[in-house]
Amino acid sequence: MPVKAVERITSKLVDDEERPAPLRPVMTSTWKRVQNWRGWRPQSVAGQTAWRLGVLATWLPVVAWINAHVVEMTVVQGASMYPFINEDKDSSLRNDIVLTWKWSPQTDLQRGMVVTLRSPNNPETVAIKRIVGLEGDTVHTRPPYPFPKVKIPKGHIWVEGDGRPGTTIDSNTYGPVSKRLLVGRATHILYPFHKFGAVKWWDHIPRPIERRPR
Repeated sequence: MPVKAVERITSKLVDDEERPAPLRPVMTSTWKRVQNWRGWRPQSVAGQTAWRLGVLATWLPVVAWINAHVVEMTVVQGASMYPFINEDKDSSLRNDIVLTWKWSPQTDLQRGMVVTLRSPNNPETVAIKRIVGLEGDTVHTRPPYPFPKVKIPKGHIWVEGDGRPGTTIDSNTYGPVSKRLLVGRATHILYPFHKFGAVKWWDHIPRPIERRPR
């Protein structure tokens, strides 16, 4: 074989080795993949209905768990927290709706926080009150509590409504409340819309108490 022919063949082999392999077609677009995924759904009306019900049934336990243990929308009834909540207390159609954070409700409690709790008188009833005193504090009580003041025992808090005496059933009726009865804390007002926003409990001016020594 002539030398030049060998050189040409060698050069061709080298060029073939250095030349990059042809690119494969680019992956399908996101929309294309979405369309392919949607293609898995049944085409008949009955099949699509069953498919959607199956998806709904899959998510229902998750939503129920979040509602029970993490966060919940609570419709507040009654005038015990007037005027902070249910300022239109004479209208049954204007109940405030608050967002209640239910994760670890017994931790990091502060005086002035608005919390939801199971009533000691009826555990099936969930009430909304404001924390007035923490364990170790001495609270000057109001009627109908039988003693003028009380020291809050360990593991308990003192809660009261913002309404006038006689309009709220709170610790002045049933005494210190076990923290185990706490359900959550109100973090935001969702309705009415003109009050929409965070519950600024830290702006609340608490009534005088004898705080526990630090």
